[in-house]
Amino acid sequence: MKLQLALDEMNLVDALRFTDRVAEHIDIIEIGTPFCLTEGNRAIREFRRFFPDKEILADLKIMDGGYFEASNAYEAGADYATILGVSDNLTIEAALKSARDHDKKLVVDMICVEDLKTRIAKMEEIGVDILAVHTGADQQAIGREPIQDLEVMKANAKKSEIAVAGGISSKTIDKYVALKPEIVIVGSAIFKAEDPVAEAKAIKDAML
Repeated sequence: MKLQLALDEMNLVDALRFTDRVAEHIDIIEIGTPFCLTEGNRAIREFRRFFPDKEILADLKIMDGGYFEASNAYEAGADYATILGVSDNLTIEAALKSARDHDKKLVVDMICVEDLKTRIAKMEEIGVDILAVHTGADQQAIGREPIQDLEVMKANAKKSEIAVAGGISSKTIDKYVALKPEIVIVGSAIFKAEDPVAEAKAIKDAML
């Protein structure tokens, strides 16, 4: 089980310094969507340069131009790129082709997918690598959690690896670990913690 650190709200220099503090406990570094919008491929390249032994995910949330946009991230050094599960199937197929051509992986973010069971079946028919349960920040603000969607995902996904994100912390990690996703994604619980290193360690230890 891998721990993915989601970086969204920092500038590049601060993000690099912060990641260096917690890197011992992190498997995947996520260049979050706001970060991608602010810094672009520069962030991917710099994190690849400073953390050559870590996997890097570009949270592009691709909606169109699947092959081109995924290729852009892979060629900058990303190991994973994300595409929205509500995208057209042709867009997802094109992004997956890019992943295959670059020997990388494609993550399908299932945020806002209404019929998870049907969409999971289609994504697995297409052959995607990873399906991500994602309760967004706006949904978290009204009290939603990703645990129910993770249960649906685990019950219906037969081939894909599963990632989960949405307000997870050391206080809630145990119930997610019990469902055995391949990747747990944590952002604010770590970088807003009083002791980020201790929080990252506690989450990672719970996953072992």
